[in-house]
Amino acid sequence: MNIPPRPTPSWGVRLIARTLAAFGTAYMLPSVDLDEFTTAIWLAVLLALFNSTLRPLLILLTIPLTVFSFGLFLLVINAGLVMLASDWVDGFSVEGFWSALAFSLLYSTISSLLEGQWMLRVLRPRRRP
Repeated sequence: MNIPPRPTPSWGVRLIARTLAAFGTAYMLPSVDLDEFTTAIWLAVLLALFNSTLRPLLILLTIPLTVFSFGLFLLVINAGLVMLASDWVDGFSVEGFWSALAFSLLYSTISSLLEGQWMLRVLRPRRRP
């Protein structure tokens, strides 16, 4: 049986979804401050850049810790990248490690849900009358 591959959202749709996720997550968490919507755009771009460059390198360097902790150390890496992004992006601040961990968990959940909604609404087959 040949199952056709699922198309992925374009980079523009993913950027919009991740920007909305960053803005919504910062709104939900009182210990995370995000000044403007344009700051959320820059944050989404920087986190995407970190996830494509720094995160694989950090995962490779910390394989023993990740295996020993049954993968929970990946959460520490994600929180560290959020804290690094809060240092680099003006207008975005995170109070501490636990706030960064909560931000990274909510951010990934919300952005996944938004991208999944795009897949359901745009790519579902149309019914014929």
